[in-house]
Amino acid sequence: MSNEAGREWVRHAIWWQVFPLGACGAETVQPDHEPLQHRLPRLIDWLDYAIELGCSGISLGPLFRSYSHGYDTLDYYTVDPRLGDRADFDALVSAAHERGLKVLLDGVFNHMGAGNDWFAEVVEQGPESPRAPYFRLTWPADAGPGTRPEYADFEGHTGLMAFNHEDPRVADLVTDIMCHWLEAGIDGWRLDAAYAVPPAFWTQVLPRVRERFPHAYIVGEVIHGDYPALVNTSGMDSVTQYELWKAIWSSINDRNFHELEWALRRHREFMRTFVPQTFAGNHDVTRIASHIADPANLTHVAAILFTVGGTPSVYYGDEQGYHGVKEERLGGDDQIRPVLPESPSAFSVLGRWLHEEYRLLIGVRRRHPWLHDAVTRTRQVSNDVLVYESVPSGESDSAVGESGAALVTALNIGDQHVRIAAADVAEILAGSGALVAGEDAGSTMIELPAHSWVVCGR
Repeated sequence: MSNEAGREWVRHAIWWQVFPLGACGAETVQPDHEPLQHRLPRLIDWLDYAIELGCSGISLGPLFRSYSHGYDTLDYYTVDPRLGDRADFDALVSAAHERGLKVLLDGVFNHMGAGNDWFAEVVEQGPESPRAPYFRLTWPADAGPGTRPEYADFEGHTGLMAFNHEDPRVADLVTDIMCHWLEAGIDGWRLDAAYAVPPAFWTQVLPRVRERFPHAYIVGEVIHGDYPALVNTSGMDSVTQYELWKAIWSSINDRNFHELEWALRRHREFMRTFVPQTFAGNHDVTRIASHIADPANLTHVAAILFTVGGTPSVYYGDEQGYHGVKEERLGGDDQIRPVLPESPSAFSVLGRWLHEEYRLLIGVRRRHPWLHDAVTRTRQVSNDVLVYESVPSGESDSAVGESGAALVTALNIGDQHVRIAAADVAEILAGSGALVAGEDAGSTMIELPAHSWVVCGR
């Protein structure tokens, strides 16, 4: 795990992820004349809530001027006027840092909104425009000033123009943008659609960023593929662990913990190379409370998230049981990117129980910071029951927590209570299970009711 060297603060990072355009109630499309709205300061009122939840940083979705959802960036150096201005941004970062919170920004460097001024300049000036090499353009044979070229887009979205990552000027641009906002005080970047950018591009960018900001944390959005190879090739610290995310909810719904056990084996192998960003929900997927078919199994998700290795992220509202289904249509993300209430006290009382479970589990996580790069091993698995132990990295594969540190997590999604041998556990740290005497003298068992879980310490 060499990429994180020099960024020790990440070992303690637990992100509260917020999608500002949605959370602040911004218009879904930039209004004509782009009137300035000072909405971003609303998030300052939520920083103490993030701390009370147990998080140590806020991960912010797109903040830069765009046409609609933020991923169609028009200007990388200007705060979106639907959210505010640079003074509002500076106030938010300052307020976060005063509270000890780190700040992560979302960088959309694979593509740009097709309505950007640079492309308008390219059309006006023709193939000789200095900006033309920035994009992947196809010109007709007789092209000149005023000709509109065809352009490569992102996954068929014609409103998103793909950058030409082969041109060194694009690497210079992205380096400058990243450094500009790191200079402004942020602590790291989430690289949107990093899987669509050639890994070699990042080798032209990240070393220069690291030279000036060695403590910056860089995580890439990657869905499929060879995670370790991409981390090693690109120089990123981490990537998003979509494999684990999918296995968590689908194994619970299908009552097939063998799927999750397999994913945890894969996760353990990833941990040999890097520490993934783990999550149960984000701005691009159906809310976890909508994914889990049986609400009795919802807290199992959080128990897994906070007891395996990784850098966890909590998507705003998941800790309150927010529902929302992502749909493949115009406006299909609106349900999963809702407006935050005026204050935390305005949350529905229906979510308080889940919020408390998150607080307890994050508390366990923070009291055991070695969980960041912990090794997870399976003790017992069946369709309905999974028991695994987490120990500090570097522990022997044949021994449980030689340093004395270890957590045992037991999960039951079945309809019957179960008893699990647990000779080496001494206390219940969270959950609704109990330690009871076994049949043999001096033996201990975990008694786990139906649809429950427990986290135990030695």
